[in-house]
Amino acid sequence: MVDHISSDDFARTFGQRTGQLAWLLGAGTSASAGVPTGQDMINDFKVRLFSSDVGLPRQEVDISDPIWDQQVNSHFDGACGFPPLGAPDEYAAAFEAAFPSASDRRSYIDDAVKRGSPSYGHRVLASLISNGFVRCLFTTNFDQLVERATVITDEMLPVDQQVHLTVSALDSVDRGERCMSEDDWPVLVKLHGDYQSEHLKNTAEELQVQDERLRTVFVQALSRFGLVVVGYSGRDDSVMDALDEVVAIQGAMPAGLWWVSRQGEQLLPRVQEMLQQAEESGIEVHIVDSENFDELAGDLEGEVSLEAPLLEHIREVRPRPVVEPVTLPTKRYATFPAVRCSALEVLELPCEAREIAVNRPLTAVEARKLVKDARVWATVASRGRTLVAFGADRDLEQAFASVGGELRGRVPINPAQDSIDRGLVYEALTRAIARHRPLRPVLRGRGHAVVVQPASDRYPDHVVRRHEEQLDALRRAYGTALTGSVPSIQQPFAEAAQVRLEYWNGTWWLVYEPFTWVDLPRADEGEAAIDELSRSLTSAPGGSSSKFVAADWRRERWAQRYNPKWNKIIAAWAKLMAPASETELLTHYFESEGICGGFRLSWTTAWSSPVRASPWSGA
Repeated sequence: MVDHISSDDFARTFGQRTGQLAWLLGAGTSASAGVPTGQDMINDFKVRLFSSDVGLPRQEVDISDPIWDQQVNSHFDGACGFPPLGAPDEYAAAFEAAFPSASDRRSYIDDAVKRGSPSYGHRVLASLISNGFVRCLFTTNFDQLVERATVITDEMLPVDQQVHLTVSALDSVDRGERCMSEDDWPVLVKLHGDYQSEHLKNTAEELQVQDERLRTVFVQALSRFGLVVVGYSGRDDSVMDALDEVVAIQGAMPAGLWWVSRQGEQLLPRVQEMLQQAEESGIEVHIVDSENFDELAGDLEGEVSLEAPLLEHIREVRPRPVVEPVTLPTKRYATFPAVRCSALEVLELPCEAREIAVNRPLTAVEARKLVKDARVWATVASRGRTLVAFGADRDLEQAFASVGGELRGRVPINPAQDSIDRGLVYEALTRAIARHRPLRPVLRGRGHAVVVQPASDRYPDHVVRRHEEQLDALRRAYGTALTGSVPSIQQPFAEAAQVRLEYWNGTWWLVYEPFTWVDLPRADEGEAAIDELSRSLTSAPGGSSSKFVAADWRRERWAQRYNPKWNKIIAAWAKLMAPASETELLTHYFESEGICGGFRLSWTTAWSSPVRASPWSGA
């Protein structure tokens, strides 16, 4: 298992290895500079295409609104020639669909990158370059933020100390080759081209194959340098193929491989497998937990000695910390008002899972499908060629027999540090909440939910009575039917709660957000619904305007639910999910060998109250 470390720990290591680490910069490094990220552009491409498909003006589709986000993404999720949501080739497919012409794609990139100006992170990186602490960089970005920032930092130093960054792109590969052969540093290699270049890589075909000469430069560099990867997701095969080649070379990345990622964010399966292969090849590998490029840069600034003009230049734009250490209060200033939070403390969660070896890499989606096809109950997460799971051993053996599944025993899991473990525990908790309750778990990549399940004749009378009793508090809190049909379009709805698993101040919390779920089938009923909460709304009697009736109805349904009503709803959901002061939940139950995945919840919701004087406290 690849080790996670904090950005502070990485910064201290970097301070001891200056000049030994190359950098690979992805779109995330330009986000705070005002340049759209890859996800921003995917969203823009989809909005353009969606607006055209449904005949709406583009300015009316606000994808930052969760309702529009749901409708737009479900419209393209594995449909209309698009890959599933979140697939590695989603960016390339969306870009090519929105702009089939290469010249139009170049114009779009040109407009996008001109919006940006070097951020705090770019100033720190440029200062490290000018000071000789970073000698070799690679980027998949088209913008010129690093170059512009380095020109400025260079000019702050005496002429004889200026480093003059060399830039090599698809139409100037010879510069990169010369720098490698002559040890002429620093050098920045733009793997996908420069926005002013005639050659850019954007489409699936273009991203599939890396320019062979640039790839050779990349491989040669990583035979002598370690590598820091920041702001890069690993979505394009060309770069990942080159990294796969590097980790197979004996003695490559002598100063280690450091993959920077937001804590709790799950890396793509291909990235996980490459990191695992690098570790098995003897390379020092770490996943660095850092919220963003600027925060990482802030930690680096404190661990190196920069020239005074560079320090002053950096500190001109140093962002104020969002969170600053303070002494926690020991008593309340006042008892009113108290703010109730829709969060329950998780007193206990699973600390181990079953490990399963398989004969080929599996994504989490593929692993879940094998479980479903085997008609067994299990919760599983993927690490590529190994899986971690909760469930009966015999069920796991049956589910993964077709891929050579071999149960290896129990392994410790650490959801606070490992994103895969966290995903496993999150899914297990969602299932556990729904078990033996009139709730149905709905699992999706962007967050899980539990949905009220209408009474069914398939249950015995005593189970139906128990479910009615469990829903009594929820029914009284809402004051309206918990399930039914949306007027006009007759699509079923049910009250529901989105759930999240969060870790704060050494404590795990089950955070829930009540909402109204509407069953929105695909326009093409022949297509299987991949994500129940993200399905698009089919045309209903009454014309194309009825496509958005459900969204408007849901918004109106919640518009008049003010604080007193919210308080009752939050309390009712808490009682349903944790009816006892310490409620024990099991994800799976069986009498044979296996791991069931057990939790303990407190029934008390989180709350806050005043800790200092304020206008309404009378001080």
